[in-house]
Amino acid sequence: MQATAKFWDGIAQKYAKSPIGDMQAYEYTLGRTRSYLKASDTALELGCGTATTAIRLADAVSEMVATDVSAGMLEVGRERITEAGAKNIRLVQATPESAPDGPFDVIMAHNLIHLLEDGDLAMAAIAERVKPGGLFISKTPCLNESMKSFKFRLMKTAIPLLQLIGKAPFVRFFSIAELERSVIRAGFKIIESGNFPADPPSRYLVARKL
Repeated sequence: MQATAKFWDGIAQKYAKSPIGDMQAYEYTLGRTRSYLKASDTALELGCGTATTAIRLADAVSEMVATDVSAGMLEVGRERITEAGAKNIRLVQATPESAPDGPFDVIMAHNLIHLLEDGDLAMAAIAERVKPGGLFISKTPCLNESMKSFKFRLMKTAIPLLQLIGKAPFVRFFSIAELERSVIRAGFKIIESGNFPADPPSRYLVARKL
């Protein structure tokens, strides 16, 4: 955890200034997520980064708890929350396993699951924190699927080398099928799915706890 936090702390300011890679896909999935939220919901976002998504969705819920392993990311997030005037967001430094217990109506994890060394452990922790009938909403790059983009194929090849010199975090390569099996094993039923963007596939899932 410390090595992971240190990596993201080191790039927090640069990350904060980077534009969203595919704004059309981001806005679409943001809208889909909003359609599932209710004004009475308590929501937890895992891996919130600099709180961009938490701020965008905070007005759709009663309370938004947003967590990240990186103190540097959360520091930027606090500044953004203050600027946005969002009063119902609470930031907490935590992993999925150490996040507040809840239980929550909705847990979200955007661009996080592939960065976790033990995805099944994280999914079990998520399931423990979702109310029966509650939702898990996620978006995850599935980097073991075929991809047409030369840029991303090159990046996939370079990641192990970058990790050796501390220039890339841990990244797990799995398929869409492997991701969905992990969600189902944790006790969820998938009720919506799609790839946004399609290449490389970033799998958007909405799953209900059984």
